[in-house]
Amino acid sequence: MKNVLILSLALIAPAAFANQELAQKKNCMACHALDKKLVGPAYKEVAAKYGKDKDAYKKLAEKIQKGGSGAWGPVPMPANPQVSPAEAETLAKWVLTVK
Repeated sequence: MKNVLILSLALIAPAAFANQELAQKKNCMACHALDKKLVGPAYKEVAAKYGKDKDAYKKLAEKIQKGGSGAWGPVPMPANPQVSPAEAETLAKWVLTVK
């Protein structure tokens, strides 16, 4: 049982890191950090706000691609056309896991 748990954690950890790596690659980390507000909210704040909404990843994925305003204050989030729909969904799901 212990070996299964270790193997499971080993498989999960790279996926979480890979999604943070994608956020860095797509320049998300220029405005967002894991645990503190930069230009935009911290990812852990986003996860706390939307974590109970089962469809939140869809809403966040759309905001990632199309941009948005008003949810976190007066500074708008610009559109990110360089992020594909699949990448936006991956990023949104990852953001919702940040604690």
